[in-house]
Amino acid sequence: MDFKDRTIKCRDCNKDFIFSAGEQEFFAQKGFDRDPIRCSECRKAKKTKFSSPKQSQPAQSNETHTIKCKKCGKTTEVPFKPKFPDDILCSTCFEEK
Repeated sequence: MDFKDRTIKCRDCNKDFIFSAGEQEFFAQKGFDRDPIRCSECRKAKKTKFSSPKQSQPAQSNETHTIKCKKCGKTTEVPFKPKFPDDILCSTCFEEK
């Protein structure tokens, strides 16, 4: 098949972008039967918008939670919210384990 560069209008920003012959060949090899509808900038923006919050923004909380060690009974703080607060060890008991 003979591929030639084509100009396509982006669905999001309405700017023209080039769908190159190399890209067309790649699409054909991968079995993609539709042309792209967004320019590369808009594709990147869409991926960023819909990516998982865990991946795009790491947690930066300095919040601590008070727990009572299930082994020694000592009250201490941990840097996370425990799912089962009655089943947590203090750092000393944890290291002994």
